[in-house]
Amino acid sequence: MSKDFILPDIGEGIVECEVVEWLVKEGDQVKEDQPIVDVMTDKALVQIPAKEDGVISKLYYAQGEIAKVHAPLYAIETADSAAATAAPAAVEATPAPVQTAAEAVTDFILPDIGEGIVECEVVEWQVKEGDTVVEDQPIVDVMTDKALVQIPAKENGVIAKLYYAQGEIAKVHAPLYAIRTAAAATSAQPTAATPASSTTATTTPAATVPAAAARPGKAIASPAVRRRARELDIDISLVPGSGAKGRVLKEDVEAFARQGGAVAEAAIAAPAAVAVTSTGGTRVEPIRGVKAAMAKQMMRSVSTIPHFTYADEFDLTELIALQQKLKEKYAEQGIRITMMPFFIKALSLALSEFPVMNAQVNDECTEITYFDDHNIGMAVDTKIGLLVPNIKQVQNKSIIEVAQEVSRLTQAARDGRVAQEDMKGGTISISNIGVIGGTVATPIINKPEAAIVALGKVQELPRFDANGQVVARKLMTASWSGDHRIIDGGTIARFNKRWQEFLEDPTSMLVHMR
Repeated sequence: MSKDFILPDIGEGIVECEVVEWLVKEGDQVKEDQPIVDVMTDKALVQIPAKEDGVISKLYYAQGEIAKVHAPLYAIETADSAAATAAPAAVEATPAPVQTAAEAVTDFILPDIGEGIVECEVVEWQVKEGDTVVEDQPIVDVMTDKALVQIPAKENGVIAKLYYAQGEIAKVHAPLYAIRTAAAATSAQPTAATPASSTTATTTPAATVPAAAARPGKAIASPAVRRRARELDIDISLVPGSGAKGRVLKEDVEAFARQGGAVAEAAIAAPAAVAVTSTGGTRVEPIRGVKAAMAKQMMRSVSTIPHFTYADEFDLTELIALQQKLKEKYAEQGIRITMMPFFIKALSLALSEFPVMNAQVNDECTEITYFDDHNIGMAVDTKIGLLVPNIKQVQNKSIIEVAQEVSRLTQAARDGRVAQEDMKGGTISISNIGVIGGTVATPIINKPEAAIVALGKVQELPRFDANGQVVARKLMTASWSGDHRIIDGGTIARFNKRWQEFLEDPTSMLVHMR
């Protein structure tokens, strides 16, 4: 006998997703945590792993079809289910226990909420014990290392128990809260004369519990509708939904676009529209997702690390000429050569001479850890917020290998599919504000690292050459922030000078590469 794997909640407001690729087929033997399928939501490409060992007995969707959250995704034959099938008589012979009110309470198991994520922090409960809730109502906000995720109710019922307090760490695949459902409450009172009105939750008027669609910033919509909203440059959370439970339909998005936002503005002004609150010409929106995670990380950094800054001007004229030459050559091989691989590789060469820049200090400032590997992070500005994946072991990579990693991680970040391994273990970071247009910055250190540099835009400016003649040079300002507990001004100035020498004379890197 097989049992179904129920597609869990995979993002706030997401009710369905597209099956992109099955990584197994019916009849395959799989292990716990083995990747089973890639699915696409409107936010990211998500990989669903196996929850246990077994044999895949059925795939409920074909590639390209739309799978529903809280519905079966695939069926698996496990050792437990096989044993149950092999001994039906024993099961039938066991008298069914009398269900009590306590047994009517069922646990909500915290589902997989991201590839590689095994735990999360309980940020805020939206309900308390004894509250009546309806399906899709927000129950709790939890924080992973990547994003703030909101967990909704799977069904109507009464919250019987919250297993974690705010700030505690919840485990994936473990109970998060307990709920007494309407069906369970009925079965706990089997008397035929029990009137239907006595069952829990079903008698609660819908108006007494806020619908999920009323949550600020949340919209219930399919990936296709969300994609259409992005094409029209529309914030889907502002679009009033005409579907069931406030679901936003494609027609709603297109009508909103034709009316130039008038519908949304009216909804914002209306007191009953909780999705976006407006008072006195202002608009209040919750901070969610990666932006919330970034805010928390930055607050932790500036409140615990004494930052100091240092900036200097780099002449990149020769490096840009080399980059343009290699860019054309390697484009035929499908390798994209930008300036970033040179910055990263030169940084690694400089780190070999100044290991304290690649070190980390503990919170008590009693120990300093030096890292042999140069795992250099690069900040990527994405639609969902700032992500900082890192390239592992740059000291052992060529510029071409670094370029390939830069391309891979940049695309993964923009697609919303950065592996957890790529986000962990960074030792120093680079932020390229120059692509947007900035020249000087005071970047915040990506804790627990000890330093970060912000690259300004490249400008063609007049400078004097060795003969006193005015010439045009391509110049960039690099702005550093360092952890003043272990890095002093002289160290960061000398380190930056060495990095500058490699970049201003790129051929000098050749004699130092391994």
